[in-house]
Amino acid sequence: MNTRRRVILVTDGDEHTKRALEQIAKEIGARCISKSQGNPSKLTGPELVKLIKQAPYDPVLVMFDDSGIVGEGSGENALKYVAVHKDIEVLGAIAVAAKSRHEEWARIDVSIDRDGELTPYGVDKFGIPELEIGRINGDTVYCLDQLNIPIVVGIGDVGKMARKDSYKLGAPITKKAVELILERSGFFDTKESGKMANPDICK
Repeated sequence: MNTRRRVILVTDGDEHTKRALEQIAKEIGARCISKSQGNPSKLTGPELVKLIKQAPYDPVLVMFDDSGIVGEGSGENALKYVAVHKDIEVLGAIAVAAKSRHEEWARIDVSIDRDGELTPYGVDKFGIPELEIGRINGDTVYCLDQLNIPIVVGIGDVGKMARKDSYKLGAPITKKAVELILERSGFFDTKESGKMANPDICK
């Protein structure tokens, strides 16, 4: 029996992201680790793994944020620790675009633009497709290429994108990214029933 916790990594951690992920978790019956919110991230990898393992059911949405720190900041250090932990199964990552001062970038498998359309191009923080295929610029994305993540989905700034991803609207772009990862990972196929557990949200 697989006892590893199934997790989606999100490379942003501001208040807009927290509100958006809380709303998504409530709607789809996931869990959001609200305490992972921080700009930059405040919790360490071991602290996050402890919170993830305390969540009553999967999938678990976890935030990481470097806040533009050069190289690997606290967010990426925590992300790397969580991603390779023996008790964690990473279903996928949402790579969030940012106008990074240091132009950190990562490869992506697909992006979702601010109109909800899938595109092979990267997107900017407003969710507008850019010119390069398969890569995205962001603050907390540099280490993603070093990790064995099944699918990386690029999106614009969570909860924003000219208000098209507002949590008041249910954060539809971010929600679509979460659902795409769950679909591609086969998560829904492995559930014993058609419904997830009680959709209370956050730790």
